[in-house]
Amino acid sequence: MQAADTGSAGDLNGEGLRIAIVRARFNDALTRRLAQACLGELERLDVDAQDIRHLVVPGALEIPLALKALAESGEFDALVALGCVIRGETYHFELVANECGAGITRVGLDHRVPIANAVLTVENEAQAWARADDKGRDAARVAVEMANLLDDLS
Repeated sequence: MQAADTGSAGDLNGEGLRIAIVRARFNDALTRRLAQACLGELERLDVDAQDIRHLVVPGALEIPLALKALAESGEFDALVALGCVIRGETYHFELVANECGAGITRVGLDHRVPIANAVLTVENEAQAWARADDKGRDAARVAVEMANLLDDLS
């Protein structure tokens, strides 16, 4: 007997979902672009604009704390993390990228809330611009799909 694949198509119906976005202000033009793409895709997926909360934090290291506060509120079906960390000449890139990613994962697991991680970690600004639109849209789809999946599992 073969197990049924319940996730092959993914439920991308955002109607009735409440989603919060946390965007890092550092590399502002890039993260604004991520947010625009994400918000546009959420609208396309029928998430009502009144059901979206959008917070801005100083940088990528502050994203997990804001996500934790949102997760603890119990008001949201899914969260989205938006940021951009560009490699520099020092170890700081690794520290920020690793700690931000670990914090985002920990919040999602600890609070059982899906978090779409669209914190870009790139070598240079050109790579970030090349990915911003796609990753912003991807984050919206991941948030909606995972919110629906966890709802089905409850």
